[in-house]
This record gives sequence, C-alpha cells and structure tokens, in this order.
Amino acid sequence: MHWVREEFARHGIEDVPVQSNFSFSREAGTIRGMHYQRAPHEQAKLVRCTRGAIFDVVVDLRESSHSYGSWFGQELTAGNHLAMWVPTGCAHGFQTLAPEAEVSYFVTAPYAKELESGIRWDDPTIGIRWPRAMSHISEKDRVLPLLAAKSR
Repeated sequence: MHWVREEFARHGIEDVPVQSNFSFSREAGTIRGMHYQRAPHEQAKLVRCTRGAIFDVVVDLRESSHSYGSWFGQELTAGNHLAMWVPTGCAHGFQTLAPEAEVSYFVTAPYAKELESGIRWDDPTIGIRWPRAMSHISEKDRVLPLLAAKSR
C-alpha cells in the first residue's frame, strides 16, 4: 500500500493527499528542485521512485524549526520500495541515479502555479551533498534564489 490514512495518523501525520503527480527524467544525474508551494496552498508530499533510482532530498524551511536550513537525503529505488514524507514548510528535490527514472508523489494541496517557489539546489549555506555530478537541470530550477533571499 502507498497510503493508509490510519497508519500515518498513528505517527502524527493528519495531512491527506488530494492529488497524485508523476515525474520522468531521461538522464542519470538530472536534478529537479528544490521546490515548495507557498501559503495558503503549502504541500506535504509522499514520494516514491517507481522506476530506476533517485537521491531524494528534503530541506527544512520552517523558520521556527530547530532544523531550519538543514537537509536530509535518502536513496529511493524501484527495488527498495522506500518512500519519503516531505512535511509542509519544506523544500523537496531529487537527483536521478539511473537513466529513465520515474517518480510518483502524492501531495496534500492542489498545484497553484502562482504559489510555486523554490531554493537553489547548490545553496552553499545548505550544503546538500549530491551523490553524482549534475548532468541536467531546468533553467527554471537553475535560477531559483538562495535560502537567504527566500523571504524577500
């Protein structure tokens, strides 16, 4: 099972998915992110790799959090069946570790283009240690602001 509401509630997660999204990346080394959606449509996400392999990353952007500005990464593969929970108030991104990687994720708020935002994948104050050299990144993701400029 991918989502069991009662199981998540036992762990204090009351968010409910309202939309399912899909991502496909042809090249290994592709970086997507670091994305989040602003209020009033902040999104929590449940992310799984359904084909190939990715290094999935969450960055805490909650200014009141003791882990503000820190990151966590985990390898998700079609074979290990792991999933990553991305809480609201956090940025999310990943790097493909294999060609033709597919990622499926549930989100807890509908996509709102006017509220989409992000931070740079290579922000030196965050220091994400990507496992591979970057082979491809969209222009949109390449020009995202640094964390220090996020609130401006």
